[in-house]
Amino acid sequence: MIKIQMLGVWAVVGFVAVLLLGCQLVTEDEEKVLTILYWQAPSVPSSYHSSGTKDVDAAAIALEPLARYDPDGNIVPVLASAVPTLENGGVSEDLMSITWSLKKRLKWSDGSELTAEDVVFTWVYCTAPDTGCTAQSSFDGISDVEAIDSETVRVTFDAPTPYPYTAFVGSGTPIISEEQFGDCLAAGSSCDQKLNPIGSGPYRVVRFTANKEAVYERNSEFRGEEPYFDRIVLKGGGDALSTARSVLETAEADYAWNLQIGPDELKRLQDIGNGTVVTAFSSSVERVMLNQTNPDPSLDDDRSEYLNGNNPHPFLSNEDIRMAMSLALDRKEIAEELYGFAGKPSCNLIVGPPNYVSSANDGCLTQDIGEANRLLDDVGAFDSDGNGTREFDGIPLKVVFQTSTNDVRQATQAKIKGWWGQIGIEVEIIHHDASLFFGGDPVEDAESSYRRFFADVQMYTRGSGIDPQAYLSNAICDRIPTRDNNWSLSNLARACDSAYDEVYEDLSQMPIGEGRDDLVKQMHDMYIQSYVEIPLVNRGSVSAHLDTLKGVQMNAWDSEMWNIAEWKR
Repeated sequence: MIKIQMLGVWAVVGFVAVLLLGCQLVTEDEEKVLTILYWQAPSVPSSYHSSGTKDVDAAAIALEPLARYDPDGNIVPVLASAVPTLENGGVSEDLMSITWSLKKRLKWSDGSELTAEDVVFTWVYCTAPDTGCTAQSSFDGISDVEAIDSETVRVTFDAPTPYPYTAFVGSGTPIISEEQFGDCLAAGSSCDQKLNPIGSGPYRVVRFTANKEAVYERNSEFRGEEPYFDRIVLKGGGDALSTARSVLETAEADYAWNLQIGPDELKRLQDIGNGTVVTAFSSSVERVMLNQTNPDPSLDDDRSEYLNGNNPHPFLSNEDIRMAMSLALDRKEIAEELYGFAGKPSCNLIVGPPNYVSSANDGCLTQDIGEANRLLDDVGAFDSDGNGTREFDGIPLKVVFQTSTNDVRQATQAKIKGWWGQIGIEVEIIHHDASLFFGGDPVEDAESSYRRFFADVQMYTRGSGIDPQAYLSNAICDRIPTRDNNWSLSNLARACDSAYDEVYEDLSQMPIGEGRDDLVKQMHDMYIQSYVEIPLVNRGSVSAHLDTLKGVQMNAWDSEMWNIAEWKR
């Protein structure tokens, strides 16, 4: 009797074991799907037919460059075997060329070979007049790209180029297949291939529906470790809040992009416990710019015109007044209350990569109303009539403060108005539609255009880029916008410092290394300590993912999809 009972028990145990094993097999065989939400839906999975981040990211899941940027702004090889430098001989001593060596036996997702000729073709394609390539500026200054052999490419510049990594580096300039896109060079070619490009990345496009959805599957030809997911679904539509809720509140999706919502609501959603908000910072800084020319409407055509330095602002041309305006600001309060996850208080305009970041200006993180008032007293700016507004040389310290229409920016304006009021500076706040402020015609939309700068103070965000040389050139004297150049140049503050220009000449010829780093910091500090532009907040990119999704490394220097090959559950 006991034996029969024992046999029965073992039978039950065996049955349960088989059942559990069967369940495990079902689980293991279940398709692994990654769901990514972009509330701004991608229009095309191509970096060469759109400059929008959403489209560059959709392409980056399948297409790869020779090298890309990591979250710290370092260049790391992708299709290249190493990053060429002066030290390893990949960059010529005269700074006129850079030579890239490809990894061995690279394949496109259709199984065909990826060679140096594809790199050459990518340059040909994007510089051809009829392809409509949106990344042409990345190839500026390149006179030739040639295949030395099937695995070696030399890029030649038309002038010495200290930073030679603008082309084929980063998700904005990936390599495309000559076999697939070779017929797209002629005018009038439809080039539908752009909706289904073959690539070399961890996943390949299998279906793309513009402004709605992209579907990818594992690339069997990928050279690295087999990617974890069988399928990726990138869905578009909705808004930032609903996208955030789909990950952080309901856990219906794995990853939510670009969460431009209030910091309090974002924290509430994260506190639910399903997912994590991730932030990455690169070089985008919200700043206040102080007009160095006179914007008085009574000047008519000479309003905000430099006039060879003969039309200075009546009081903002005084450095001590500008310094006082900077000291009065509480950057920590702006960052914490208005930006939350997406902001850090900043005393610098160049906030990355780390080798270019100065520590000489960190004192601005402490608001000092008392010192600001002392400075204004010392320059003789007093409130002589007791109305709360100081005067300088008989001129009331009243400023018109403009920016684009945006809830966070209007809240920032209100805070700054209050702080400047505490030091006797009266502020009139105005704001303009963003399309007119940033993109309006400088003649037809002069009152709204940030280029014409018909105000005393204006605020917006600008990034210094991965290499700051071009950014620093924005402040040299011959870049001042005037009627003669149709206000098209970049020195919007209308500031001119010949000593700054001299250092820039040295920078433009200095190769990458410590010497270049030091010159960047020197120029940056010269400009910051003139208080012509006052940094406020280092603005970051904010996304979120489920806690079960591992391997995500948020990156603001490159595509957020830059290491999707490493994502897994």
